[in-house]
Amino acid sequence: MVKRKKNGKGSLPASQESDIFQPLEDPSHYETQLKQIDEHILQEELKFFENEQKKTLAPNSTPEDSIPISADIRELDFKHLAQVHREIKGKLFDVVMMDPPWQLSGANPTRGVTISYEALPDSSIGSMPIHLLQENGLLFMWTINAKYRMTLQLMEKWGYKYIDEVVWVKKTCNNKIAKSHGYWLQHAKETCLVGVIGDLEVSSQEIPDVIFSLRRGQSQKPEEIYEMIEALVPGGSYLEIFGRRNNLRNGWITIGNEI
Repeated sequence: MVKRKKNGKGSLPASQESDIFQPLEDPSHYETQLKQIDEHILQEELKFFENEQKKTLAPNSTPEDSIPISADIRELDFKHLAQVHREIKGKLFDVVMMDPPWQLSGANPTRGVTISYEALPDSSIGSMPIHLLQENGLLFMWTINAKYRMTLQLMEKWGYKYIDEVVWVKKTCNNKIAKSHGYWLQHAKETCLVGVIGDLEVSSQEIPDVIFSLRRGQSQKPEEIYEMIEALVPGGSYLEIFGRRNNLRNGWITIGNEI
């Protein structure tokens, strides 16, 4: 039980105590303020996404030193891609990053969230010969909770050893954790598993495994993941699979059917 000190040495005068224990203001006043703050945050995020879209749609939005390849990944000749890259660079890719359009099962898998791209079954993703693209390198593979185990199985199938993961915690413009959809819990993060094949010398920089940055448009990944990879493997040969126009970046080859 908590007791208040009696009026005496170290206690407040009765007049001040009466001021402290005055009734609070009408709580509806604070509710109105909170709603105004939420609306402001929403408007700021909408402005951010609109600016990002303008950059994407701008005629000169393609980075000068990026190589975009518009193609259906299911029909891509991986062997030819690897052969041409070896002829030009003298080696295969140092880093491959992919964000598969995972297909969810169930009657209502997304709880009302609209998916604006074509999803692929596990069999289609697993049939891709990713291992042909690398002899010594890292694979960064974005996954979702329901496909975590499948992602590990695919890595093993392609000859990669799982070594780490990167977690992207999404935040709002107000620097708070961003709420999103989810079946049981509201997801506020995305996970990218990291695998290695062969031997690859990486930078000795101390690079954290957590990204805390603004949430983006659907399927758009944070710029920090590219910066992380480039710091880990400086001057490397970088390939992104299932990329979009807003993923184009100098020094990267980006392949996808929405470029």
